Amino acid sequence: MTVPTIIGTETEFGISVKNAREQDPVAASTLVVNAYKSRNIPSISWDYAQESPMLDARGFTVEGEKPSSEDANNSVINDILINGGRYYVDHAHPEYCTPECSNARDLVKYEKAGELILDLSRLAAEQLLLDNQEIIIYKNNTDYKGHSYGSHENYLMSRKIPFPNIVNGLTPFLVTRQIITGSGKVGAENGADETEFQISQRADFFEKEVGLSTMVERPLINTRDEPHADSKLYRRLHVIVGDSNMSEFAIYIKVGITAIVLQLIEKGVVGKQFALQDPVAVIKSVSRDLSAKSSYELKDNRKWTAIEIQQAYLELAHQHLSTEERTPIVEDVLEKWEYVLEGLKADPMSLGQHLDWVIKKNLIDAYVARHGFKWTDPRVRMLDLQYHDLRPDKGLYYRLLKNGHVERILTHEEIVHGIQHPPLDTRAYFRGTCLRKFPNNIHSVSWNSIVFNGSSGFDKIMMDRPHFGTQAIVGELLNTCTVDELVGKIRTD
Repeated sequence: MTVPTIIGTETEFGISVKNAREQDPVAASTLVVNAYKSRNIPSISWDYAQESPMLDARGFTVEGEKPSSEDANNSVINDILINGGRYYVDHAHPEYCTPECSNARDLVKYEKAGELILDLSRLAAEQLLLDNQEIIIYKNNTDYKGHSYGSHENYLMSRKIPFPNIVNGLTPFLVTRQIITGSGKVGAENGADETEFQISQRADFFEKEVGLSTMVERPLINTRDEPHADSKLYRRLHVIVGDSNMSEFAIYIKVGITAIVLQLIEKGVVGKQFALQDPVAVIKSVSRDLSAKSSYELKDNRKWTAIEIQQAYLELAHQHLSTEERTPIVEDVLEKWEYVLEGLKADPMSLGQHLDWVIKKNLIDAYVARHGFKWTDPRVRMLDLQYHDLRPDKGLYYRLLKNGHVERILTHEEIVHGIQHPPLDTRAYFRGTCLRKFPNNIHSVSWNSIVFNGSSGFDKIMMDRPHFGTQAIVGELLNTCTVDELVGKIRTD
């Protein structure tokens, strides 16, 4: 039996201030994060005590500075959300982390809720700027100046699975997954081969197969061993090769099929059978193959297309997922996975309501044809950027959404609900509900703990199992207990 599915994403957003004398993304990011704090919840610190970003899954620790919860800026750069997520300043970006979700559909809901939170922040922050200034926030992955910022995915896995098994089974999948999950990009960066348009914004920035870094020499498989859970039982697989998606459909498929493939790896049915000769080179080649028809050499000398590799993973899923594992959402993901692969085989451009890179390519093709521009024209690159603009009246994706031209997974009302309400079936329910009910009695929060400040002083409650702390388990306690009673009952149970 595999570990219960728990998924979360972390999105770094691009930010700029129109008509600013000088761009200061750190100040702008701090402004928007703090602007969202205009609610009746006091500043609560983020607890860094159990974070270990320098611990490598291969069994060693890399030298580096560990964040400190004593930093005076802690509550300035961190906002812990009542939906169970986190919103904070990460270097020069505002970053939004979803709460822990048990399925792909909930993940879409909370990632899209994050976009609304960023836009609400933008509107509030602009009230503090000069009249001619405007904040622009982009959900993309590159500033076209050589910098790339991430859209990271996190998946709960069993600690029993040897890390090399994950590397072997996951690498070919991630390298070829971009034909479904890429958000599209005009041009090339990071010294990669020039191209007019490619499938993925992130592909050019990967330089090695396995490693710990997320900012330089980025690896296809990240080895950060920071489980945010009981480290004896679980690992948190930190996936950094994905693009930031605007399409609900693309987000849904991305996390849904990846969770399924990780289950297959835990079952031992995916090993080295799809290993590629040079996956770092292949990820860039796949990104430039808009037809998805090129073949790539496997280590056993077979030559398969990206579609064929994805199809092989899909067939294994059909063969090995148990009846209990084939929930209605998993069944839907499998159907959509097959639908997309068939569409890519027939004509990738037929998926112009589903996949970000195809939606964007169709938009830019029409723009270039209408105005006679070359793909190297700066206005074409600006159109690429505008696709990711979070302003509802300016962002091209949002305009397509408003006019019914892209496939939806959720209603707008469901996404709005996700701003203020946590998932019911993960520990995020406990975290978010405690923040709502006991804001004045919480000192600090992390993913796997809450420090309460009750009548007896500080009490740290651990939440080491992400699939506990649900409404079914703690809902009645949270409805009926004072903070002291809650801590007392948890301590005695």
